[in-house]
Amino acid sequence: MTHLWVRAEQRLNEDRVGLTPAGAKALLEAGIKVTVEESKVRAIPLQGYIDAGCDIAAENAWPDAPAEAIIFGLKELPEDGTPLPHRHIMFGHAYKGQHSGKALLDRFKAGGGTLYDLEYLVAEDGRRVAAFGYWAGYAGAAVTLKTWAAQQNGGTCGPVGVYPSKDTLLGELGAELDATKVDRPKAIVIGAMGRVGAGAADLCEAMGVAVTKWDMAETASGGPFPEILAHDLFLNCIFARPGTPVFVPREAVNAPRQLSAIGDVACDPDSDYNPVPVYDRATTWEAPALRVASDPVLDVMAIDNLPSMLPVESSEDYAAQLLTSLLTLDDLDAGVWGRAAATFADHIKD
Repeated sequence: MTHLWVRAEQRLNEDRVGLTPAGAKALLEAGIKVTVEESKVRAIPLQGYIDAGCDIAAENAWPDAPAEAIIFGLKELPEDGTPLPHRHIMFGHAYKGQHSGKALLDRFKAGGGTLYDLEYLVAEDGRRVAAFGYWAGYAGAAVTLKTWAAQQNGGTCGPVGVYPSKDTLLGELGAELDATKVDRPKAIVIGAMGRVGAGAADLCEAMGVAVTKWDMAETASGGPFPEILAHDLFLNCIFARPGTPVFVPREAVNAPRQLSAIGDVACDPDSDYNPVPVYDRATTWEAPALRVASDPVLDVMAIDNLPSMLPVESSEDYAAQLLTSLLTLDDLDAGVWGRAAATFADHIKD
């Protein structure tokens, strides 16, 4: 019998999960055994999994799980160097030359396990079968608006954290915007046709912010793009790749502009193709905005785990997208799992 073991997350500020109780019940009904670890932080309560009929294990007991179990989590494992003999479903961040990724692959090589990287679970057309993009855009736009609101009061954006629901976030953000006593800002979203951009635009519109929506057609000229500087907020929702135009060049910092807050939801400052090269490092929950100019002010929000701020909504959305693939776990040699295993095999031999 196929056995899926849902582990507790161990990364700070990570309350999401990739399987809901309803999804677990569907797997059980399909003949797949499901074990769920206890967790002190998981946004979805354990009782739902108990009611669905899952087996329950102690938090972080996965290293001692049966050899045939498939260990399922979202974010990185503790970097303790131990060999990994199990099959793991997770975001490995191991195929793009990352230092920590090489160490992770070495652990799989030492233990004989397999990584089914969630970023590389793709359909036949190459599109990812599940992604957190919408909620990254939604939360990223919210923090960028918080950044703008703080500027109106002569300050910088304070710490952010986990919100129990999007309604809580909207209520808090609305109060901050109202407290500025000025009209709502104007925003431009690039990548508006994608899931990330849709989330960013939806948040802005929920807050009464006028949104200019751009995608590939509007940026095909390669720039420059003075329209971006004429908005108060710019939300970049396009991941950097060869050929991506530069949207806000370094010289824009000192140029005449209305722009005062950038939300780089894609958050790729280390890339050679960074389309927002006015900043050089990611920001954090504790310090969400990086000030890159003071006269006039320009702040950049570039947090790399934005969906974690809305763990309930993002978990439910992602789990619903992924469930169809999880229901095919009985055949790991075919479909999305076979393709992910082939990608792992290509990288493990490097």
